Amino acid sequence: MYGNIHGLGASQIRRIEHLYRRKVPPESILTHELARNLTEISAEIHRQIGLLLSRRGDVAFVVVGSDRQILLPPLDRFRASSARLRGLRLIHTHLNGEDLTGDDLTDLALLRLDLVCAVEVLPDGLPGLAYAAHLLPENQDGRYWEILPPQRPSEIRTDFLSFIQDLESEFAKRQQVRKIDAVDKAILIRVETDPRSDAEASIAELKELARSCGVEVFGTLIQHRHAADPKYVLGRGKISDLVIGALQKGANLLIFDHELTAAQIRSITEFTEMKVIDRTQLILDIFAQRAMSREGKIQVELAQLRYLLPRLTGKGTALSRLAGGIGGRGPGETKLEIDRRRVRERIHRLEKLLKDIGKDRDRRRDRRGRTGIPIISIVGYTNSGKSTLLNALTKSRVLAEDRLFATLDPKSARLRFPREREALVTDTVGFIRHLPPELFSAFRATLDELQDAHILLHVIDAGRPDFEERIGAVEKVLEELGVAGKPQIRVLNKEDLIADKTQLAALCRRFDAVAVSALDTRTLHPLLARMEAAVGQLGVRNLHGNGEPA
Repeated sequence: MYGNIHGLGASQIRRIEHLYRRKVPPESILTHELARNLTEISAEIHRQIGLLLSRRGDVAFVVVGSDRQILLPPLDRFRASSARLRGLRLIHTHLNGEDLTGDDLTDLALLRLDLVCAVEVLPDGLPGLAYAAHLLPENQDGRYWEILPPQRPSEIRTDFLSFIQDLESEFAKRQQVRKIDAVDKAILIRVETDPRSDAEASIAELKELARSCGVEVFGTLIQHRHAADPKYVLGRGKISDLVIGALQKGANLLIFDHELTAAQIRSITEFTEMKVIDRTQLILDIFAQRAMSREGKIQVELAQLRYLLPRLTGKGTALSRLAGGIGGRGPGETKLEIDRRRVRERIHRLEKLLKDIGKDRDRRRDRRGRTGIPIISIVGYTNSGKSTLLNALTKSRVLAEDRLFATLDPKSARLRFPREREALVTDTVGFIRHLPPELFSAFRATLDELQDAHILLHVIDAGRPDFEERIGAVEKVLEELGVAGKPQIRVLNKEDLIADKTQLAALCRRFDAVAVSALDTRTLHPLLARMEAAVGQLGVRNLHGNGEPA
């Protein structure tokens, strides 16, 4: 028996325990006999009594509450699916003549109950009206639940088993209309606390990240608040609505456009019973899918472990090392501490491997530097067309896709200018706003290759409305790497997407840029001329770093 039984007599507790012996026919929501049994006990003890019934009509839980509410126990052993109902219905008493409360509807939604029914307790202890509600599939009206007309328990004629099977079939039918090839079906969430920020652009970028990761996006939610909720990020009411919407749509994943703490992930997961990840985890997963080289895989694993380490948590005594007796006898390390120690050891090994790989890269860079060939590094926001431009300039066959972070491993190719001058063109990993610090740290060695670049080719997706913010994000990363002062050529890519050529020309003048379409080699001649002129302006000392002749 669960709940508030303090102060009850032995005979009252026995009567409540006997409720476990009751059974309701599967086709009935509630019988008059059971309703009378509940209201008589509830009136006697002046507390709400609740039953959770299975679809077979068995009593799974008996709960005793206060005079105004009941607190339901954990339902972990019963199925929890974003696409199905729980298989339990809640029947409980109301002592103060009220119908369904906000708590009733919240429990209905968050616990995905088949149905919730509140039975009025009359002054003489007999049952009054029964108020019931059930969830609804996704609908044009945006309604989450249906509240049924109140009836006396003896008058309820609904065939509950057929009704609930039809309801679940309707949920499944509505969800089948959507494309559900992907395993992960997500709702994207952002809490915006800065009224000057463009929340829509940020959530649109998160949608691109999700698509690049193979996640099907079923909906987005932006909530404007003065400050994020420290426990749930969203407000409690909004997250309740979110769970109902996820159930209606068949979503099974929540992706937050923020970096969540371990406590927030745990709280939201327990509250919603859904898988929860943040923006950093999503980017790390993309990198894990795309890394092909040995160095790239090591860098990604290192970033994942650095992200994981502070989020390894335990509860109670698992948080600390237990010791006792002379000399500190005790059980030694807890499982949590063993996990932390293993992660730290793995991080140390990966850092050593990257250092060794870095030495080989330094030797290659030294040899390349002695050749005196100028190096042009392509930089830019992810998915701005850097790899496509490299292929167009050098006739290479580097993988180029319309996806974020399609290129992780640096690629290089030689470019011969019309006047027989040569340069080495390198492609780098794309940048992004709010680049996770774990990724920046792990890929620092790769990004440091920009130190050897003589010219930076900053590729900008001119077809995006937020391209100026993206320019700022790239410039910020270049400053952090200490290469912002290098000669830079800005390239407004995807000029074919701008219909107004007068506007395009104005943008080129404003940003001192060259407009191209990397898909059309005929547009590259002005860029090649600009690159060749920039290479011609490089001094001998700039190419060698030591004043040796070329």
